[in-house]
Amino acid sequence: MKILSTILLGILIAATVACGYTKKTTTPPSNAPAISQLNPNSMTHGDPSFMLVVNGSNFASNASVNWNGTAQATTFVSAGQVTISVPAAAVASAGTATITVTNPATVGIYGTPAQTSAPVTFTIN
Repeated sequence: MKILSTILLGILIAATVACGYTKKTTTPPSNAPAISQLNPNSMTHGDPSFMLVVNGSNFASNASVNWNGTAQATTFVSAGQVTISVPAAAVASAGTATITVTNPATVGIYGTPAQTSAPVTFTIN
């Protein structure tokens, strides 16, 4: 009887290992935005407020444009374009501003973390 139990246990272990069950892995889609162009890409210090058009790809409808790391009120035009209104105070002095676009995190089975584009430099002459 002991031999039979040992054989059955061995068969059970072999069958369990041999079934090859592995958890199915899926890669969630990326929601990383990318900036290809700023329009305009520079201004002269002291200029009045203006509309900055950010062209690129993969912009979410609730994406936000960041001016020097601070999220701005953003208007979604399309997955390839968003705009912000830049106040005159932001271009009062010569220098540069760093522009990025952030898509917020998504939830669900294929949820993604918030993702931010690579920075693009805006020049203030």
